[in-house]
Amino acid sequence: MPQEQIRPQTERPAPEPPADPGVPAPQAAVRKAELDAGIDAVLDDIDEVLESNAEEFVRSFVQKGGQ
Repeated sequence: MPQEQIRPQTERPAPEPPADPGVPAPQAAVRKAELDAGIDAVLDDIDEVLESNAEEFVRSFVQKGGQ
């Protein structure tokens, strides 16, 4: 027959509630806005290049004759 071990119960402090993730810090919001603007600028540059050079880009991959 197995023996049961009885351990005294200790009180643990209640865990602290996590910080509200729905409200970003002001610095984080500013940094996010800067990054978003930078990414948008890069995407706009890519769009411009594709619009102006798309046909040339595709032609460079088209095989001619028996190539």
